[in-house]
Amino acid sequence: MIIGIIGENCTGKSTLAEALKQAFGAEVYSGKDYLRLAKSEGEAAALFKEKLRQAAAAGETIVYVISEPAQTALLPAGAVKILCTADLDTIKERFKARMHGVLPPPVAQMLERKHGLFDSGDYFLRYDGAHGDPAQVVAALRSRG
Repeated sequence: MIIGIIGENCTGKSTLAEALKQAFGAEVYSGKDYLRLAKSEGEAAALFKEKLRQAAAAGETIVYVISEPAQTALLPAGAVKILCTADLDTIKERFKARMHGVLPPPVAQMLERKHGLFDSGDYFLRYDGAHGDPAQVVAALRSRG
């Protein structure tokens, strides 16, 4: 099973990915981790897409954490897409903590512009990364079959 965890910065994607890794023994890739597969971005993307396709065919589980819209194109047909969301205040607070307690205005504006960027997609499920329980996502994936 190929699982795409999709969402903005600081919405709980990594926390959910860790829970899925533990539950399914999944290999986890995040963002542009796939670039390690080759020297050129195009070649690396092609190799990563093939790796995902082969893993899906073999019944292996890979979790791909996505925070940029273009990265969704790397997911194979049939991938399970999960949207991670959080309210804007939560995202800003989490980002502020990453930046040692200071959220510069340009960063706050960037977060505001990107808020809701992925909301209109087609997802197996929508996960509230501020209040949700990763165990519920694990259960939903297991009951999916």
